[in-house]
Amino acid sequence: MEKIIMKTPLVEMDGDEMTRILWKIIKDELIYPFIDLRSEYYDLGLPYRNETDDKVTFDAAYATKKYGVAVKCATITPNAERVKEYDLKEMWKSPNGTLRAILDGTVFRTPIKVNGIEPCVKNWEKPITIARHAYGDVYKNVEIRVPGKGTAKLVFQGEDGTTIEETVFEFDGPGVIQGMHNTDSSIESFARSCFNYALDQKEDIWFATKDTISKKYDHRFKDIFNEIYEAEYKERFEAAGIEYFYTLIDDAVARIMKCSGGIIWACKNYDGDVMSDMVSSAFGSLAMMTSVLVSPDGCFEYEAAHGTVMRHYYRYLKGESTSTNSVATIFAWTGALRKRGELDGINELVSFADKLEEATIDTIESGKMTKDLALITTIKDPVVLDSEAFIKAIRETLEDKLS
Repeated sequence: MEKIIMKTPLVEMDGDEMTRILWKIIKDELIYPFIDLRSEYYDLGLPYRNETDDKVTFDAAYATKKYGVAVKCATITPNAERVKEYDLKEMWKSPNGTLRAILDGTVFRTPIKVNGIEPCVKNWEKPITIARHAYGDVYKNVEIRVPGKGTAKLVFQGEDGTTIEETVFEFDGPGVIQGMHNTDSSIESFARSCFNYALDQKEDIWFATKDTISKKYDHRFKDIFNEIYEAEYKERFEAAGIEYFYTLIDDAVARIMKCSGGIIWACKNYDGDVMSDMVSSAFGSLAMMTSVLVSPDGCFEYEAAHGTVMRHYYRYLKGESTSTNSVATIFAWTGALRKRGELDGINELVSFADKLEEATIDTIESGKMTKDLALITTIKDPVVLDSEAFIKAIRETLEDKLS
């Protein structure tokens, strides 16, 4: 077949470790042979982020605002050990956190359902989408290591001279302090993104915080969601036959285990991070969950919901065989290509993305899969493939579909 021609570039953000290896194989086997790919490339691998003082991450974010569609590989968020391992200038912040802050969007994460990979929670018949707030909280925190006895205070100084001061704690000895923030405007964007997505998907949406404990911080989220829903979305939800439901986060966890799925669960930043891992793992694998960041002004950034698969990468460096699941990374590419095709009116690109997803699922359902899926599948006598062979098997299935 002739290669599909793209009109507008998408932003491509390369990443780290084993997912960086898979990234290249996916492009070589599943993208380049079929698409005349136009992308604006940014290397978000940790060595280059360090070399550019993390400027490359900001450049990639602003390029996403320019072009409207991006696809991102998994990246390292360094801790103290990584600073030593990579000889970093400093402990650079999470690239995802930077992208979320600049784009001011909401992350929607949905498990990829495959026959033969059954959820651990037997009553989950449909996927559960996690809507994760993409700004602030612990990801933009300020921390102090308290050296000894003293008083910790929280102080706000307004431009008009107003001062608000609260004592956090009277320390008798060493400890730690953490300060977090959020903004009304970001919470409002979060709420509208969630409500719009629920209407698009025609699914009920739950929102959960801990406002009984956090009577100002979490309660502000609850109030803003309720105000926007009542003023802008209630009638539209009722007409669509869907529901907005608020509850405490611990009650939501209990309810989610008993529901049948097919709902959107909106969470604050950290809650969404944790719960998306729980939902994806319970549906089968961390590598079987899509993730898209949607901004209020219509930008889309697609990525896998999992990390860089460090353990497999170290084995790869030793020349050992790996069987790393690339499904979520493949779906990041299909999501970005489909959205680029939709925005540019290229039906062939949309159709290709659909067929690549179908080929990926069909390959697994035919019994060819990576080791993580073979350990949990109900398919008899699965064939375990290594990282590259699995992607090549998908290419064979894809070529059959395209022909």
